[in-house]
Amino acid sequence: MKELIYIGIGGFMGTAARYGVQDLFLPGEGLFTLAIWLINMAGCFFLGFFFTVTPAKWNIRPEIRLCIGTGFTGAFTTFSTFTVDVVRLAGMSELLLGLMYVTLSVVIGLFMSYLGIRLGQWMLGQAARKENTI
Repeated sequence: MKELIYIGIGGFMGTAARYGVQDLFLPGEGLFTLAIWLINMAGCFFLGFFFTVTPAKWNIRPEIRLCIGTGFTGAFTTFSTFTVDVVRLAGMSELLLGLMYVTLSVVIGLFMSYLGIRLGQWMLGQAARKENTI
């Protein structure tokens, strides 16, 4: 039960952060929301990084990892809005744009996760080298 409270706190903060980021962008006159795409790409990068460095370097309690990883990042990113944008594009006879949106989201999302993981691994390697030279 305690874990649900941590996830809920993180979820509240993630939802508020997503709202804040979306509010920075003017409502899109385009066919999909750039803010949602950027939020999702940032979430891919962050989660790859966070789950790479937290178990190995940062001694973060499992409840805090749930709060940040599952709660915050899960609420900050939004697959549902992404899918609604794609369905809306298809309904507007913008199928090619919808397919491009899906393809770019998946390909760049995977790449952002990869970059986050690699950054975490690089940081862990740098920290290990510093510890060995001291």
